Amino acid sequence: WEFNGSFYQPSAFLMMGIPGLEALHHWISIPFCALYLIALLGNCMILFIIKKTPSLHEPMYYFLSMLAVTDLGLVLCTLPTTLGIFWFNMRRIGFDACLTQMYIIHLLSFIESSVLLAMAFDRFIAISHPLRHSSILTKTTVIKIGLAIILRGMVSLLPIPFLLKRLTYCGKTELSHSFCFHPDIMNLACADIKVNVFYGMIILLSTVGMDFIFIVLSYILIIKTVISLATKEECLKALNTCVSHICAVLVFFIPMIGLSMIHRFGKNVPPLVNTLVAYTYLIIPPALNPIIYSIKSSHIREALLRALRRK
Repeated sequence: WEFNGSFYQPSAFLMMGIPGLEALHHWISIPFCALYLIALLGNCMILFIIKKTPSLHEPMYYFLSMLAVTDLGLVLCTLPTTLGIFWFNMRRIGFDACLTQMYIIHLLSFIESSVLLAMAFDRFIAISHPLRHSSILTKTTVIKIGLAIILRGMVSLLPIPFLLKRLTYCGKTELSHSFCFHPDIMNLACADIKVNVFYGMIILLSTVGMDFIFIVLSYILIIKTVISLATKEECLKALNTCVSHICAVLVFFIPMIGLSMIHRFGKNVPPLVNTLVAYTYLIIPPALNPIIYSIKSSHIREALLRALRRK
């Protein structure tokens, strides 16, 4: 512990694996390793295929590349601490290292949310204004959107580590997960955390919350456009281009909303449920997104088959 008058700050936190199943951590690590491996190989494959296939150099696949890079970042950020606990019982993480990991995890989550919104906008333009799609979403515009997404996340989350560093901590130093999460750290403080709660809620609602609302609005407009199409075949063809994106949105937002609700209102929720939802939120989307897009996108699938034939 570091002491400065009445101000206490732990030098480290203790991370938690899966509560009640500590004796089985080595066996539990096997499915986790499989998911991490799928996420790493799958997202690297997506990036490789898009880079090597000129026909995929379009806004939809540029945004998919951003999604793959974000998923890789989430995997690489949580993998060392999660497997460190399962394999070596390395539970200790320094205070500043924990704040750094927390900032990166939240930043990448916010970026993923914004990229999913950009992909919804791309689908709306492609279906509602197909002739103007390439002129609206040029390569320069896509780059600007990407930079704006990163800047928004970095600026909005920048105060969070400093708000946590100003708090006095006492008693428990044990986190609920094998990674650092803002509400989890905040709840260990014995000081007034109203500012942290208020700021965290405002940022969550104004970024991820607004992204989700605009995604829903985009699909309402897409459905209105699709209904106006002449034939049933055209309707199905237009909607089929959105299936993979809808799956990615559901896979990301459902666990994220669940975890946020548990941390803020679920004091009586069993620790095991909290832990499983957290792992679902951070590991399942990076592993499933490459599979979803490989199965549903004929262009990705064909490019992958061509690459395998060449080898």
